[in-house]
Amino acid sequence: MAIMITDECINCGACEPECPNNAIYEGGVEWKISDGTGVKGKYQLEKGNWVDVNAEQAPVEDDFYYIVPDKCTECVGFHEEPQCAAVCPVDCCVPDPERVEDKEVLLKRMSKLHIKKADN
Repeated sequence: MAIMITDECINCGACEPECPNNAIYEGGVEWKISDGTGVKGKYQLEKGNWVDVNAEQAPVEDDFYYIVPDKCTECVGFHEEPQCAAVCPVDCCVPDPERVEDKEVLLKRMSKLHIKKADN
């Protein structure tokens, strides 16, 4: 499952630099699939729609840091545990109960987001 940031977030920003997928953004900031990934061209989001990887997408949250579910892999393929949760001083980075995903799904997402340049 993807990790989510709850409204208990104190906007400290400790989580943002820890994410290997650049899936964490400050509240109100637009996001892009291409931020911190190797993806080029178009990318299919989990809801089925295709987006240009450089197109800015609407913020998921306006008031506090948020995690883009389409980019979150729970650090699978990088670390033993989600790094955002490990560094959060108020424990507001938690599993999203609406996005239950197994390790295989998370690894597949990680592979899609971090395509080697030779594969493009």
